[in-house]
Amino acid sequence: MNFSRPLAGLAAAALVSLPLALDAQGSTPATHATRARSLAIRNATIVDGNGTPARGPADILIVGDTIAQVVWLDPVAVSSGTARRPAADAEIDATGKFVLPGLINAHAHLQKGRANYPMPYEYTLKIWLASGITSFREVGSDSVQGLLAVRAAERAGTMISPRAYAYLRPGSARTPAQMRERVRALKAQGADGIKIGGMDRDLLMALLDEAQKQGLRVAHHVGVEETNVWDDIAGGTTTIEHWYGIPDAAIPDKRQNFPSDYNYNDETDRFRWAGRLWREAEPRLMDSVLTMMVRRSVGWVPTLVIYEASRDLQRAQTQPWFRDYLHPALEEFFKPDPSNHGSYFIGWSSTDETYWKENYQIWFRALREYERKGGVIACGDDAGFIYQLYGFGLIREMELHQEAGFHPTKVIEHCTGNAARLMGEENRLGRVRAGWLADLIVVDGNPLEDMKVMYPGGTTRIVNGREERTQGVEWTIKGGMPYHGPTLLREVKAIVDQARAARPAPR
Repeated sequence: MNFSRPLAGLAAAALVSLPLALDAQGSTPATHATRARSLAIRNATIVDGNGTPARGPADILIVGDTIAQVVWLDPVAVSSGTARRPAADAEIDATGKFVLPGLINAHAHLQKGRANYPMPYEYTLKIWLASGITSFREVGSDSVQGLLAVRAAERAGTMISPRAYAYLRPGSARTPAQMRERVRALKAQGADGIKIGGMDRDLLMALLDEAQKQGLRVAHHVGVEETNVWDDIAGGTTTIEHWYGIPDAAIPDKRQNFPSDYNYNDETDRFRWAGRLWREAEPRLMDSVLTMMVRRSVGWVPTLVIYEASRDLQRAQTQPWFRDYLHPALEEFFKPDPSNHGSYFIGWSSTDETYWKENYQIWFRALREYERKGGVIACGDDAGFIYQLYGFGLIREMELHQEAGFHPTKVIEHCTGNAARLMGEENRLGRVRAGWLADLIVVDGNPLEDMKVMYPGGTTRIVNGREERTQGVEWTIKGGMPYHGPTLLREVKAIVDQARAARPAPR
């Protein structure tokens, strides 16, 4: 399977002149995980990944892995059967449904197990697809070889998976020269980019300089380290993950006011006091930080969802989809336990939650101001930690972007076109546009009215006075291959049921 942009463009150029037939319907309905030579999505209302309003109806013709045509239809001609439409071998009826670009999870983790329990990749990959995720940027796998094997199989078309991008960690280095060697080694290993945590300034600047020379993008999880976002601005980091180094850079004395017994390696300390950071940032300095991030094209993947348990622990622990889709490996890992990263909730208090609720409000304002200045925000869920379930977490991330004050069309842009741009894929992903790769989702409902219609399994709504259950993302089309969302969910539930049955009984 060839994903090169020039070939996709040539194919599209050859296809846009295909003739339109009078009311060309009657082809075979699409079949789950079965590729047709051509596939038409009929009567779609389209929300593109560029922030523009919904438009429709339209027929979208897919040939191979590419969107060949987007044909805008006259509603009167559609109702009278006189519309001129593209012919296709298979079709999906999107009447009353919304079609979006496939979602891009820009901060994802693909794990082979949690808390010493195995967990098959199939479980995560199918939840992602059922959630409408057609691409993921993996930023810290627990098995590099496993991740690279998944990427190879996905690109070969031998594995059911979203499009995989491997951002690998550089490992340890003692000198700038050694760090440069590590970056070159990652390039030779086939990395799509580099994921880094906190590090000393000389090592960070060497890594960023060498990464630019090697054509590798860098995602930086800034912690409480020598560096903060000013260093990312100076060195040319591609994206800031989460948020910590941003307010940290806007504190007048350049260091948060920690108590004397604070210990960064104690995660209860770390997350408790992180909830009091945004309030210490000075607004004028923050304005300068955000302005310079925009000027130096430093993107932001805030992962709002992964910290939500800090402001509402009970909600996080009782999410309804856990009943059918929570793998026992995750269930075990989520239990408060100092040995598990992100399981820091022993003794978590209402005071902690109150500070975190304030933290979110200031964070929301910073995000709005950053985008107002021209910054690029993308979506990531960081799931597999802190009570967040793969796939479901990204839809919740979209709801939190809306809570932060962004219009739903902008939220969709964050999770599609913006994410493609930050990964350097904006010329083939993140749009419903002829010549772009056919990564699309068909949503049973209107996400501009209610983001909850995108959750796997859907939500309830009232139609003509009666309660009705929607199907969520009914179809996920990845590279022209249609996957039926409800079918994927049944397969995920079967994996979970089997794992639960095999779990040893508690002693």
